[in-house]
Amino acid sequence: MQTDKKQSYTTSLILVGLLYFIFGFITWLNGTLIPFLKAVCQLNNFQSYFVTFAFFISYFVMALPSSAILNKTGFKKGMSLGLLVMAGGALLFIPAAMQRNYMLFLTGLFTEGLGLAILQTAVNPYVTILGPAESAASRISMMGIANKAAGMILPAIMAGILLSGVDGINEQVKATTDLAQKEQLLSELAQRIINPYIILAIVLVVLALLIRVSPLPDVNDTEENPDTDDSTHSTIWHHTYLILGALAIFFYVGVEVIAGDSIISYGTSMGIPIEEAKWFTSFTLGCMVAGYFAGIILTPRIISQELFLRICTVLGLVLVVGVLTTTGKTSVYFLASLGFAHAIMWPAIWPMSLKGLGKFTKTGSALLIMGIAGGAILPLLYGRMVDISGNRAAYWVMIPCYLYILFFALVGHKIGYKKK
Repeated sequence: MQTDKKQSYTTSLILVGLLYFIFGFITWLNGTLIPFLKAVCQLNNFQSYFVTFAFFISYFVMALPSSAILNKTGFKKGMSLGLLVMAGGALLFIPAAMQRNYMLFLTGLFTEGLGLAILQTAVNPYVTILGPAESAASRISMMGIANKAAGMILPAIMAGILLSGVDGINEQVKATTDLAQKEQLLSELAQRIINPYIILAIVLVVLALLIRVSPLPDVNDTEENPDTDDSTHSTIWHHTYLILGALAIFFYVGVEVIAGDSIISYGTSMGIPIEEAKWFTSFTLGCMVAGYFAGIILTPRIISQELFLRICTVLGLVLVVGVLTTTGKTSVYFLASLGFAHAIMWPAIWPMSLKGLGKFTKTGSALLIMGIAGGAILPLLYGRMVDISGNRAAYWVMIPCYLYILFFALVGHKIGYKKK
C-alpha cells in the first residue's frame, strides 16, 4: 500500500512537471516575440511591451472564473480545459502572421494566457497540497526547474528560427523607399512563426487528451489543507497575509518578466548583435535553474523558505543596482544574474500565502494568480520609461518592487495568520 501511494505521488509529480515544462516554454517565448513582433509590425518600445501586457493581463481577467471552473470540474479536467484554450490561442497566430496584424497577435497571446490561468490555478495548489507544507517550496522548485528548462531550450530554438538575420532585414526595411518591397520583406519575416505555432497547437491538444485519461488523482484541498479556524476566518478576506502575498506575486512577476523579456532588447540597445543577444534570455533562465537547485538542496533542511526569500530579495536589490551602475556586457550579466535571485520567490511566496486556507485554497490560489498581472503592468511601465529615459535607466522601476517583497518576507506573511 505504501509503495502504491509513493508511485502515485511520483507519477503525479512527473505529469505536473510536464505541464510546468509546457507553460514555461509559452511564457518565456515572450522574450523572443517582443523583438520579433517589434520588427514584423514596426513598433516602438512601448508598443512592443503590449506583448507581455496581453499575455499576463489575462491571468487577472481569468483568475476568479478559473476558481469557479475548477470548483465544478476538479483539478484534472480543469488542466485539460486550460491546455485546449491555449491551443486555440496558438492557432490565432496563423491568421495574425498572414495579415501581419498586431492586434490579432495580441489576441492570440491573451487567449493563451486565459488557458494558462486555468492551468496554473489548478496546478500550483496541486503541487502545494500533494505533500507536507514545510517542503512545498522544494516541490515547487522542482517544478520550476522543468519550467525554466523549457524556457532555456525551446525559446532559444525559436529565437534561431524567428530572429535569424533580423538585423539585416531591419536595415533593408529602413533603407528601402519601395513600399511593396518593404511589405514583402516584413511578410516573409512574419511567415516564420506559422509552422512552429501549428506544431505547438497539436502538442497542446495531445497533452490535454493525455491528462484527461491519465491516473492523475483529484486531490481534495479541504482535507489536505485543513489548517484553518473557520470560526475566526469565516471569509477569505480575513486572511490578510494572502492579500499581501498576492501583491508580492504582482511585484515578483513584474520584475521577473522585465528581467527575462527585456534582456534581448537591452543587449541590442548597447550595440550587441541580435545573433548574440538572442541567447540572453536563456542565460537568465539558466541562472534561475541554478537558483531552483539551491532551493531544493537548502529548503527546508538547512534554511527555511522564509529566510531564503529574504536573502534572495536583498540579492535582487544588489544586482539591479549593478545593472544601473555598470555598462556593456557587465550590465547584461548583472541583469541575467537576477534569475538566481528570482528563482526562490515564487516557490516561497506561494506556500507562505496559501498556508491555513483550508476550504478557501482554490479561491486563494485564484487571488495569487491575479497577482501575475504584475507581468502585464510593470513591463509596460518599463517600456514607457525606455522611450523616455533609455533602456538602462528604466530598470530603476524594479527597486520598489524588491522592497515590497522584502516587507512580505519579513513581516507581511505573518499578518492575520492564526495557526489552529
